Amino acid sequence: MGAAQRPADRAGNDWPARLHVVTGKGGTGKTSVAAALALGLAAGGRRTLLVEVEGRQGIAQLFGTEPLPYAERHLADAPGGGEVCALAVDAEEALLEYLDMFYKLGAAGRALRKFGAIDFATTIAPGLRDVLLTGKVKEATTRTAGQRRVYDAVVLDAPPTGRIGRFLNVTAETARLAKMGPIKTQSEGVSALLRSPMTAVHVVTLLEEMPVQETVDAIAELTALGFGVGRVIVNGTRAPQPAGRLVTEAELERGLRAAGLPVDQRVVTGLHEEARDLVIRRKLEDSLRADLVELGLPMIELPLLPDGVDRAGLDVLATALVRGD
Repeated sequence: MGAAQRPADRAGNDWPARLHVVTGKGGTGKTSVAAALALGLAAGGRRTLLVEVEGRQGIAQLFGTEPLPYAERHLADAPGGGEVCALAVDAEEALLEYLDMFYKLGAAGRALRKFGAIDFATTIAPGLRDVLLTGKVKEATTRTAGQRRVYDAVVLDAPPTGRIGRFLNVTAETARLAKMGPIKTQSEGVSALLRSPMTAVHVVTLLEEMPVQETVDAIAELTALGFGVGRVIVNGTRAPQPAGRLVTEAELERGLRAAGLPVDQRVVTGLHEEARDLVIRRKLEDSLRADLVELGLPMIELPLLPDGVDRAGLDVLATALVRGD
């Protein structure tokens, strides 16, 4: 990185979208990647919002905080004076907020909760829940104060790849079905934002067969629906190993003796099997990596964190994401 180019500058140049939607197959670490991206984009004095919509409280667990309320809260500081806020969007609270905003129901709207009207509404119109969730994300992304955006970037920890297309496209379907009124206007606005250059959908994967296949399928679906795909983020990668042949058991025996270690045939056989499995694994990873490269999208590989994902690990991932390491 040039001396005059700060991490925040790289974030602005390399991650130009304002709304970053992070998806991936379950188990790929998409929540950790979303959190790390929010930290990376906040570096250098920026302000970001990290949002979750699945009710899992994954962000709170990751940062070791109390469960997040339906309110934006300070979550973490970022290098250079940046700030990351967090929000757990609740569909029921979003509906009450929506009713108050567009229909001025106030306390009457909140009284609906006692009669089960919220559950009734989302049951007869299942897509309404996702409309409310994405609508809140859109509001946070476009909100201004004093002619300036409240957040420099919003990072959405989105549903997994198997549901991401339906989740993002529900507003377009609602806008098509609704004939008039606030619901149609709201849905059209959300749909326009999600398909604009302001939004990028990033897909997290591992170098394993199922996650890679779901990544390929999700990108095809998102592209067909008109959503802009940003980066493929390969999580948990190992440092590359030099190419070479698999050592024989005899060579392992000689190596142990040369090191002054006792030679046990069971140990030698076990070491040889582990080495063979590693070679097979590396070949598979190389093949899967080639499949991802063929997608023609920018790709970032994040390191495997041997100690798990703690705050220090998130900072490592944040640096790798912003710098593109």
